[in-house]
Amino acid sequence: MQTVVTNSRNDNMFYRDIQVLTYKIEYPVFHSTCGQKASQSINEYYAVLAESKERYCRDVLYPQAADAARYIQKNNPPFNSYEFVMTYKITYNAGCITSLYMEEYTYMGGAHGSTVRTSDTWDFMTGKRMQLKDFFAEDHTFQEKIINQIENQIAERLKESPDTYFDDYAKRLRDTFSPNSFYLTPNGIVIYFQQYDIAPYAAGFPEFSI
Repeated sequence: MQTVVTNSRNDNMFYRDIQVLTYKIEYPVFHSTCGQKASQSINEYYAVLAESKERYCRDVLYPQAADAARYIQKNNPPFNSYEFVMTYKITYNAGCITSLYMEEYTYMGGAHGSTVRTSDTWDFMTGKRMQLKDFFAEDHTFQEKIINQIENQIAERLKESPDTYFDDYAKRLRDTFSPNSFYLTPNGIVIYFQQYDIAPYAAGFPEFSI
């Protein structure tokens, strides 16, 4: 079994007297009864990931934000501070298996920011990241079967809420389907798509239980 605590890196960064960037990076630290070496390896993965995101904020986003604010005198009109937020959510944690997803929100001005989701499912006995195919034994057609299930679920959803997916969603879901875009819950496997992949921005991350 795994217990989880949250570590974070955050800062408010200024150009002259103008706050131009805020960032907050949260990441998990695991303690497991299943395997100490596996825990150490997985914890190192997330620590390195958090460090790389902080470097991105400081070395890439901050110079861009400072350059955008360079010609604003005394913050008038007020500068819309850039923002970067990384969070995570544990979706399954039982035995030696833990599944989670992480979301990275970036705002660089404009009407709204953008969010990207990634996910990991870990076996704490081995320290290995589990793959979608691991849950379908020797079924080499599992991906097509999943896509067919998703198509059926979308068809049912469209009966209740028309126009919630793009007209060409059937082609889009095949083009954008990723076997890495999944996480576990106590009820099974959830497949998700990124914003704009198969539906408008307002739909967020379309999810489908398999």
